[in-house]
Amino acid sequence: AALPGPAPADWVQAPLDPAVRAVLVGFDEHFSYAKLCQALRYLLRGGSDCLLVGTNRDHRLPLEGGAAIPGTGCLVKAVETAAQREAFIVGKPNRFMFDCVASEFDVDPSRTIMVGDRLDTDILMGNDCHLTTLLTLTGVTTLDEVRGHQESDCPARNRLVPDYYVDSIADLLQVLGE
Repeated sequence: AALPGPAPADWVQAPLDPAVRAVLVGFDEHFSYAKLCQALRYLLRGGSDCLLVGTNRDHRLPLEGGAAIPGTGCLVKAVETAAQREAFIVGKPNRFMFDCVASEFDVDPSRTIMVGDRLDTDILMGNDCHLTTLLTLTGVTTLDEVRGHQESDCPARNRLVPDYYVDSIADLLQVLGE
């Protein structure tokens, strides 16, 4: 929806739903200044009782051919900046999602593998949840980055090292088919 009226004083007149108690920031190809204004208004109205939740902090999303687009983390950061508070992230690398799945299903971490293309989300969450990790090199991560973390003496960087890697998920599918 467009902002009501031409001036900032008009923008704060848009109606707010009294039932809203959380602002959720996820991937939104139609993110706008109007939505940012509404999110801030809900957060200011509700104070600490209004949750600010983000789906993830991915800064960019890779596309074929090496191209990329801004990721959800850019939108989360915009709302955090406006609200002057940090969002609770429910997606990777936060273990919240894993804990939800593990509470509903009989998940044995020693028999579970986390497959992903990002060190700072997929691999970090897998390692923090004591899962075997497999990095696919089809995303934003390079093998040189992995080596840099592997050779580091920094424990935080070591948490970004996968157990295994493949050039493409197709390589894994071939092995599983054998």
